[in-house]
Amino acid sequence: MPAATSAVSGSVSDNSALSALYGLDEPAIAATLKDLDVGEKQLRMRTAQLWNWTYVRGARDFSQMSNISKDLRNRFATRLTLNRPEIVSEQISNDGTRKWLLRFPLRPGEKTPAEAETVYIPEESRGTLCLSSQVGCTLNCTFCHTGTQKLVRNLTSAEIVGQILVARDRLNDWRSAGKAPEQRLITNIVMMGMGEPLYNFDEVKCALLIASHGEGLSISKRRITLSTSGVVPLIESVGSEIGVRLAISLHGVTDEVRDILVPINRKYPIADLMNACRNYPGLSNAKRITFEYVMLKGINDSPADARGLVALLKGIPSKINLIPFNPWPGSPYACSDWESIERFSDIVAQAGYASPVRAPRGRDIMAACGQLKSDSERLKAKDRLALQSDV
Repeated sequence: MPAATSAVSGSVSDNSALSALYGLDEPAIAATLKDLDVGEKQLRMRTAQLWNWTYVRGARDFSQMSNISKDLRNRFATRLTLNRPEIVSEQISNDGTRKWLLRFPLRPGEKTPAEAETVYIPEESRGTLCLSSQVGCTLNCTFCHTGTQKLVRNLTSAEIVGQILVARDRLNDWRSAGKAPEQRLITNIVMMGMGEPLYNFDEVKCALLIASHGEGLSISKRRITLSTSGVVPLIESVGSEIGVRLAISLHGVTDEVRDILVPINRKYPIADLMNACRNYPGLSNAKRITFEYVMLKGINDSPADARGLVALLKGIPSKINLIPFNPWPGSPYACSDWESIERFSDIVAQAGYASPVRAPRGRDIMAACGQLKSDSERLKAKDRLALQSDV
């Protein structure tokens, strides 16, 4: 079956003048209700109701909230919206992977709405949703398609959570659709889409704490993984403040190679990165760090590189994901041949590390690792900073 592409409207009306209810945590919902003159005695109950309708039942309109008076629902609608990001396109791969290009409401100072991509990867025992944290990226990793798109802006917590809601809508994956938690199609979240999550830490933190809340979207923190290219000063905070699993986008075992592949290495070299990993809160055999390693022919795939990786990770409970390079137009790299990948994997496995080779998913719709990119144009630095100050 060929890959399918379609345009799907994900919002019913303009919501640019309203704040999204999703993306608000419980204190923020309570503060908003207080501004709407909801009495102190009702704040806790009304907050719980809005939380349940938004994050458990997946309500898309205040009129669905049958246990709240019409007058109060109308007041909510003057300040808040449940409209989702607009789905510009939906592509379905031959292997069942889905990619959505999402357009976010126009924000003050923007001439055109920002767009980002979200990917759902179904597997036999789980379904993984890959979320974006930024539109574009600042890191310019030379093997990554997203890195060829300059940073437009950070996504807000609402825009990050909105990606989850869109996916649940399209997959009919809400409790209100009869899906008990154990029947959900979306079981895992990875912050591995467009952007560097730790350069948008506060919004990502808020979004992931909402996603992992046990009485809401209820994705276990054990099933949420945040991937960073190595923003060393914030790695500890991922563990202590968010508590999710950590993945490191490594791809090289020497500073000489990694400086080229992952230029942030020039600021935070491998020794500093490994030290931060060894000190990651909660690190144990049950909570290993995943090291992502894209296999690039003639660049980082030799037996010496494999032995170097083993030496580098000594003492760190680890899993290594070997990722066959996913090509994109104009890329200067080629994927390692299968013999080299297997030889590399065998060396790592013989040293006692799990080293699965990640099967490419969604390549035919440019949804595989390192292939995401949107057409949003870069903002001038002063305009981007002005937008971020409004969040």
